[in-house]
Amino acid sequence: MTVKTVAMLTAGGLAPCLSSAVGGLIERYTAVAPDVRIIAYRNGYAGLLTGDWIEATPQVRAAAGRLHAFGGSPLGNSRVKLTNVEDCVKRGLVQPGQDPLHVAAEQLTRDGVDVLHTIGGDDTNGTAADLAAYLATNGYSLTVVGLPKTIDNDVIPIKQSLGAWTAAEQGAVYARNIIAEHSSNPRMLIVHEVMGRHCGWLTAATARAHHDWVKTAPFAEWAENAAAQWDVHGVYVPEAPVDFDAEAERLRPLMDSLNGVNLFVSEGAGVHDIVAAMEAAGEDVPRDPFGHVQLDKINPGQWFARKFAAKLGADKVLVQKSGYFSRSAPANDEDLALIRACVDTAVDSALAGVSGVVGEDEERGDALRAIEFDRIKGGKRFDVKTEWFVELLGEIGQG
Repeated sequence: MTVKTVAMLTAGGLAPCLSSAVGGLIERYTAVAPDVRIIAYRNGYAGLLTGDWIEATPQVRAAAGRLHAFGGSPLGNSRVKLTNVEDCVKRGLVQPGQDPLHVAAEQLTRDGVDVLHTIGGDDTNGTAADLAAYLATNGYSLTVVGLPKTIDNDVIPIKQSLGAWTAAEQGAVYARNIIAEHSSNPRMLIVHEVMGRHCGWLTAATARAHHDWVKTAPFAEWAENAAAQWDVHGVYVPEAPVDFDAEAERLRPLMDSLNGVNLFVSEGAGVHDIVAAMEAAGEDVPRDPFGHVQLDKINPGQWFARKFAAKLGADKVLVQKSGYFSRSAPANDEDLALIRACVDTAVDSALAGVSGVVGEDEERGDALRAIEFDRIKGGKRFDVKTEWFVELLGEIGQG
C-alpha cells in the first residue's frame, strides 16, 4: 500500500495526551515517511463532516515536538456520533436526508486521504469503527488507526489508555489544595468528585496518589497540620455498593476527632440511584448525543454530600470536581513514554495498511498492537479486588 496523505483528528473530552499524540504522529511520519502529506480535521468529526482541515506545513513539522509540553488539543475537539443522523442534522453538520457516514467518506475521498488517525476514547473509536466498516463495505480504500485516549482507563481490551496516569497525578495535586480547606471551618465535609462514568480506576488511582503524598509529606503534626487530617478517609467507585449507614458509623468518629472528613467519589458512583429517583419523580434525565447521562447536570458529588452531611454532623460541606483540571494537563513522563510507543506502532500499522486501535492488548499477552475495531468496547470495570486498591482501603480504615 502506498500512503500519500495521512489525516488525523481528536475527539471527545480532553485528556493529557492529545497534544502529545498529535505532535508524536507528525514527528514519526516526518522521520520515517517524510514525503507523506499530513492534514488534520479541526474539532473532531465535526471538521471531517464540514471539510474543515489544516495542513502540517514544514514549519509545523519542525515545531511538532513543542506540542508535548501542552495539554488540550491543538486541533480542537467535539462530541459527534456519525450514526446519530438526527443530531448531525440538528447541529448543521449534514443536510436533511444525508447519511453522515457517506458524507465523511466522500470528504476523505475528496481530500485524497489514505490513512485516518482518530485520537479519542471508546466513543471516538467506536465511531471510527462505524466509519471503517462503512468504508470497507462501500468500496472505499482507507486505513483507520485509532489511539486510545481516556482518563477513565476503561477501554476493553486495552491495558492502559493514554493520559490516565497523568490525570490521576494531577487529581492528587488538585486534592492537596482542596483538602487544605478543612482548616477553614469546624466539622468540614470535603467531597472530591473525580471523573469516571462507569469505571472507578481514576478515582482509586487519584486517591492512592494523594494518600502516598500524605505518607511522605513533612507535616508538623500540630493542630490542623497533621497527616490524618489531610488524608483520604473514604473512596467510592461505581463498582462497589455503598452502605451509607455503615460508612457514616465508621466516619463519624473521624469527624469528631479530626474536625473534618475527606471523601474521594467517582462521578459515576450512585448514578443509578440518582437517575431512578429522577425518573420516579417524572424529571427528564439529561443525556448527550451518545445517550450518556450528563453527569455535570445531575451532580453525583452533591448527592453524596447530602447523604453524608447530616449523618456526620457536618457544619459545612465543600464539593469540588477535579475533572477539568486533571484532564487538561500536559502528559507526564510515564504517559509520554506510552504515547511514543503507541504512536510508533500506529504509524507502522498505518503504513502497512492495518486498521485498528493501538494499545497493549490484555487478551493477547499485553502485546502492543493495532487491536481489531470489533474488539474495542467501552465500560471496562475497575477490579476493586486489585491488590493496590485493597491495600489503600486497608490503610485508610475502609477495608
